[in-house]
Amino acid sequence: MLNKFSNSTSQNSTTSNISSTQEHSKAGVRLKQLTVAISASLALSLSYAAETNEAEQVAQGVQAQNTEATSQQDSTQQVSSAQTADNQVKDEREEEGAAEAESTQAKAQTQTKSQSSSELSAMAQQVNDSEWQPGVKMTQAVGTKVQALLNWNHHGVGAVDGWWGKNTQKAMQAFQKAKGLPVTDTLDQKTWKALQSGDLASKPVLISYTLTDSDVNIKTTTIPQGVEAKSKLEGLYYESVAEAMAEKFHMSIGYLKQLNPNATFTEGETLTVYNPSKANKKAVTRVVADKNSQTLYAYDKNDKLVASYPTTVGSTATPSPTGTHKVQTKVSDPNYTHTDAEAEGKQTILPPGPNNPVGRVWIGLTKPSYGIHGSPDPERISRQASAGCIRLTNWDAMALLNTIDNNATVEIK
Repeated sequence: MLNKFSNSTSQNSTTSNISSTQEHSKAGVRLKQLTVAISASLALSLSYAAETNEAEQVAQGVQAQNTEATSQQDSTQQVSSAQTADNQVKDEREEEGAAEAESTQAKAQTQTKSQSSSELSAMAQQVNDSEWQPGVKMTQAVGTKVQALLNWNHHGVGAVDGWWGKNTQKAMQAFQKAKGLPVTDTLDQKTWKALQSGDLASKPVLISYTLTDSDVNIKTTTIPQGVEAKSKLEGLYYESVAEAMAEKFHMSIGYLKQLNPNATFTEGETLTVYNPSKANKKAVTRVVADKNSQTLYAYDKNDKLVASYPTTVGSTATPSPTGTHKVQTKVSDPNYTHTDAEAEGKQTILPPGPNNPVGRVWIGLTKPSYGIHGSPDPERISRQASAGCIRLTNWDAMALLNTIDNNATVEIK
């Protein structure tokens, strides 16, 4: 699905290209539109930036959906912001984002609630105390710990739910490759031992978190089905505080509610949540999107595998473009312009937000109309088709956005 971005983004299942190929007069009009779109996108980006930063700070302190149907309807998308404007937005976002991160850290440190095991539920304690045993069927408690250890080693499993599945298996196999271990279909003793290197074995998998005012007093909305109805929204926000908290802590909504069956998601309430820890911080100079494994592999300047992410890479009907490309543009919280091929190319602008068709991130490629982006439905990553682009969870897309070089190589095979 090719669809057009108004301020430098593209739909997941779509494609994108640079507006410089358009006529000069049209480019002028688009630049004016871009100024307005960037202002709205920047304001929304700053409001969302604190969520992921805070989740990481809380994790440090305690140790002290389905948009595929819409995407199948889309036809074209392209990045329309000039690189100069993109860089200006990026610089402003980084400066203000750093201030927000510092403020968030201070707020996290004021949460004086003890994280002792006595304050966690029996289920949470079971997860934290669990140990994998060869020949024993993996329970949800053990599965949660395995998923946590893989995530902490920077091999993402998608939304944490505690159950062994293909995303967890792929993450384990990427970890095995990175560590030079035999690649297996099931967990073995050597891999289990390697996963617990350093202080990871004693790190709590589930932690307590007390909801703050900024957690619960957020803008929410009901996401309608139609494109026109979506375009009339102020933003494609989360639909509930529960959805926001699940994404903040990289969990499935179902697992969050399972761990907190009586939660009302109000200020001052203490939840049991997954401990997401820190994302990969090493600079990425090359990524490989593997269509067969539906995995994105990230490499540093020494060609060392430093992270992997479950992904959706195209589909049989709309395959991603095999070959080597370059990163051309990077945008946080983009707008999305839907072009209806059945209505003589009618264009409809959808506002930014985590439930935007391309999620919270767009990393455009030199291959026109294609890119790497987020998703409004993280629990379906690798389980749905895309229309040619490379789709990640929002948190993985943000981690990649923060580390990938501006001219990094993107191989699709």
